[in-house]
Amino acid sequence: MEQTHTTHNGAAATPGAQRRVLVVEDDHTIAEAIAARLRAEGFQVQTATDGPAAVAAAESWLPELLVLDVMLPGFDGLEVCRRVQAQRPVPVLMLTARDDETDLLVGLGVGADDYMTKPFSMRELAARVHVLLRRVERATIAAHTPRGATLRLGDLEIDHAQRRVRVQAEDVHLTPTEFDLLVCLAGTPRAVLSREQLLAEVWDWADASGTRTVDSHIKALRRKIGAERIRTVHGVGYALETPAQA
Repeated sequence: MEQTHTTHNGAAATPGAQRRVLVVEDDHTIAEAIAARLRAEGFQVQTATDGPAAVAAAESWLPELLVLDVMLPGFDGLEVCRRVQAQRPVPVLMLTARDDETDLLVGLGVGADDYMTKPFSMRELAARVHVLLRRVERATIAAHTPRGATLRLGDLEIDHAQRRVRVQAEDVHLTPTEFDLLVCLAGTPRAVLSREQLLAEVWDWADASGTRTVDSHIKALRRKIGAERIRTVHGVGYALETPAQA
């Protein structure tokens, strides 16, 4: 008889419906703990312990998501992310032992979609994995669903159907998370959205402990579309600035 697994939201998932997750972590204890939790959530999991092995596994196994440590032997997780993203777009949840904002921004810049700083809870990691995969599903549906005209806010253009962004008529590459964050802000231009609101809307995560994730993605987004376009309201959150005539 075919076994079923229960996901974090109570839905049953059969092994045939399992999504493939590649866990790249050189600490065997951590790698096995992550793999065990994700298997319990209904995922197929493979592990790799160094950079070259991770790239090879991503190429041969075609995972639907990577859980990727930054510090790896061979070459680091940032290089793994670059090489994997050059093969095919795949969501990446980056793990880092250092709470260093520069490292986090570099990780987001090479194609990571989200990050977690060690130590972390396995519950939160599993939730983040589910959220990233749901985001990919939403993006696929949106790409095949007719939408209204491109949203134009001054020289900023957001094409929902193609999930493309242009600034001054030039294409800007955003990760899926960055795109969803921009769309969320653009839904109510000039209105201030709290970090908690953004975390709930974009990440489906209601725990305020994740607000640093919001801050780092905002900084990465500013680097791509222009820092002046996103206003910080200290102690509250962020607002998308638009021209007066927009």
